[in-house]
Amino acid sequence: MPSPEDPNPLPTPEALAPTRGRFQWLRPSHAHTAFSATLLLMASSLLSGGMGLVRSKYIAYIFGAGRLTDAYNAAFEMPDMISYFLVGGVASIALITMLSRYREAGDEEGADRALSIVLNAMLVVLGTAILLGEFLAPIYTRYKFPGFDPGQAALTTSLTRLLLPAPLFFFAGGVFASKLLVRKIFLYQAFTPLLYNLGIILGGVFLHRRFGIYSLAIGVLGGVAFGPFALNFIGARRLGFRYRPILNLRHPAFREWLHLSVPLMVGFSLVTADKWILSFFASHSTGGISHLNYAKTLFAAPLGMLGQAAGAASLPFFAALFSQNRRADFAAAVNRSVTRIIAVSLLVGAWMMALALPLVDLLFRGGHFNLTDAAETAHYFVILAVSLALWAAQSIYARAFYAAGNTMTPAVAGTVITLVSIPIYRALFHGMGIAGLAAASDVGILAHTLTLAFLLNRNRLVRISGLEGGELARSLLAACGGFAGAYACVRFIPIPHGHLGDLATIAVATIAWAVPVLALLKLTGSTLPQQLRSRRA
Repeated sequence: MPSPEDPNPLPTPEALAPTRGRFQWLRPSHAHTAFSATLLLMASSLLSGGMGLVRSKYIAYIFGAGRLTDAYNAAFEMPDMISYFLVGGVASIALITMLSRYREAGDEEGADRALSIVLNAMLVVLGTAILLGEFLAPIYTRYKFPGFDPGQAALTTSLTRLLLPAPLFFFAGGVFASKLLVRKIFLYQAFTPLLYNLGIILGGVFLHRRFGIYSLAIGVLGGVAFGPFALNFIGARRLGFRYRPILNLRHPAFREWLHLSVPLMVGFSLVTADKWILSFFASHSTGGISHLNYAKTLFAAPLGMLGQAAGAASLPFFAALFSQNRRADFAAAVNRSVTRIIAVSLLVGAWMMALALPLVDLLFRGGHFNLTDAAETAHYFVILAVSLALWAAQSIYARAFYAAGNTMTPAVAGTVITLVSIPIYRALFHGMGIAGLAAASDVGILAHTLTLAFLLNRNRLVRISGLEGGELARSLLAACGGFAGAYACVRFIPIPHGHLGDLATIAVATIAWAVPVLALLKLTGSTLPQQLRSRRA
């Protein structure tokens, strides 16, 4: 990388990007607008979700939904906990807020130094935690999954130990990604989940005959190494990032990162804790973890397109507005994003609920995953789909706090909500079984989303009154009409069972959903179609 005195410094992403061209936003160096970033990440989420469904389909076909898959899904929880509690889940969340100020000051060298210090310090911490996790894995499994028999517990322990290094790659990749995201470069971020899912699929395809269920864990390590880690590193290097082997815990940047990250590390968020609570109770039911996981995987595809993609794309823009002290624009941007996300999620959620069984049957049934498994998974999927708009909205609200440099408030709120929700999970599980757990998840995310909205309003950051209530009401009416049309097709049109029948049902029901949705949006004067076509940041 040229020195600061170099007469030919590296060009900026803005300079590298062409001024014209329909597909310039697909260039690796292109600095995106909020619209193009959201569009790109939605497309990525769609492809990644599709690949995730292919991955789950393969796992369901080969291994079904039973003891093996329950152990495999359970093995992710210790690595996920280490990642969540030690680096706040996603490293780039805190780093983007911090690096925005370096960006405004034009201090790229200082930014690289800060990133290197954070990276080195946390790799030491993570490495120590992983070694400790390798030792404690059997004890953790015994208490975290009390419903597992000894053989299933031993398998879970072995898989856990194999997956434990993954947080190292995720964290380092998150650090490199922050360098890209603060410059509003999203293409690398778009491809990392694709490579991650591809790694799991390839691991299973080529290694399952020799290693069985362990092949999937090997694929996870390969996917995270070549996806989140390697790809983001390549992107950061293209921007001129220079790694420095320094460890200075007294550096102001490291202290600032700790200030922003510690609340994320020590606090609970129901968004993350939900799956841990679900697996604890579901371990008492053979196949319960797997059925819920398949339902969650299908649920994650539209959620990734809507809430997570929009949330990830919005954070750098929210942070920029707040750092420039444009508070009114900041609040308006948050409310506009939340309104659009809720409105679209209501429409998509109605489609998901009406088409739950043919979707699950088409995507998962086959091999060791039978029609009974499909019906049970579809039942849980319907319950989860009720809360799609809430999951999407909380993603925006949480990032509004992060952009404002306030990680403590959502952390404290999330911890309280999680602790209060646990008795609800327990009560509904004992009363309704696995379906009760899915319903408890809906109740929890409702409380979480409303609390974040209330706190943003109370702190005078984002007024709830800024939401477009009329637009939300029109979208809800259209969603009800779309659900009625699609459900009538699924329920009353006699189409033979089988994958071709599933495809026919989905096609016909989608038309029956779309016609009343579009008609009602037009008749009620909704501006949602125009808003979605707008390229306004």
